[in-house]
Amino acid sequence: MTDQRVTRAADLIRTVLDFPKPGIKFRDITPLLGDEQAFSDVIDVMAEHAPRDVNVVCGVESRGFIFGTPLALRLGVGFVPIRKPGKLPGAVVEQSYDLEYGSTTLALQTDALSPRNDVLLVDDLLATGGTLQASTRLVETLGARVAQIRWCWSSSGSPGDSDYWTMASRAFFR
Repeated sequence: MTDQRVTRAADLIRTVLDFPKPGIKFRDITPLLGDEQAFSDVIDVMAEHAPRDVNVVCGVESRGFIFGTPLALRLGVGFVPIRKPGKLPGAVVEQSYDLEYGSTTLALQTDALSPRNDVLLVDDLLATGGTLQASTRLVETLGARVAQIRWCWSSSGSPGDSDYWTMASRAFFR
């Protein structure tokens, strides 16, 4: 049975066709964020399903920050941003990957995580899976363990629903 909180929140997300490029279906979360109860419910549901051993939340730029930061506060753990290149001071590790409409790179400060960290990795959307795969590689490069990957919704029927994500779900969702 689907949690009514999730259904209500999902109903607030708008689909904008052909944005930012033709053929892309952009998920506009503005109405969800503007509804205090629905936004809080999303964070509650994510927190209820988080592993007990998580000691840090990593959020992917930029909408992963929106969901990851309040989730970290709710769980009583720290938050680490995974950002676009050139946005973080100091030494960083980087990982390039493909998007639905091009390619890009993500960065993580080398001193942000260590092997003692059990990470809850958060983003808003699972589309092709490239962003979360690249983020997982960054976390693991620093020796930390991805305990779970959470996203708010997925683009059904996309390559993100491939066997990799079936395996990732088994490995990360306990």
